[in-house]
Amino acid sequence: MSIHDPKTWMWDEALELLERAERMQRQFFRLGQGTGQRPIWEPPVDIFETPRHLWILIALPGMVSAQVHVGMEAGVLWVSGERTFPPELRAAAIRRLEIPYGRYERRIDLPPGHYEFDHRELVNGVLILSLRKL
Repeated sequence: MSIHDPKTWMWDEALELLERAERMQRQFFRLGQGTGQRPIWEPPVDIFETPRHLWILIALPGMVSAQVHVGMEAGVLWVSGERTFPPELRAAAIRRLEIPYGRYERRIDLPPGHYEFDHRELVNGVLILSLRKL
């Protein structure tokens, strides 16, 4: 088949899109370097800055607010916790596992400045943190 064959071109494009999606999956839910013996994963983070606030969005699928620990020390924000299997699935056969389980931790170096926690909310699996600039 020639390179100008639409079927070949479309197949190549589809394979490239699948490879790109897999790379993004590995990037977003990568294993981190834990402080203990157990492996951890690092949730993906988005950071936005406005004149008065720093907004941090952290993807934590399936978590509830009480299971999420947040702190700030010496210009570093940290978020940690553990995502466990639902009890009814512990005996189930795993056919595919893409959403990570187990201990997670994410440390985020903040831009220079002084901040205080202003708002914390967990909405649809996304932890939304607002840090007020001092």
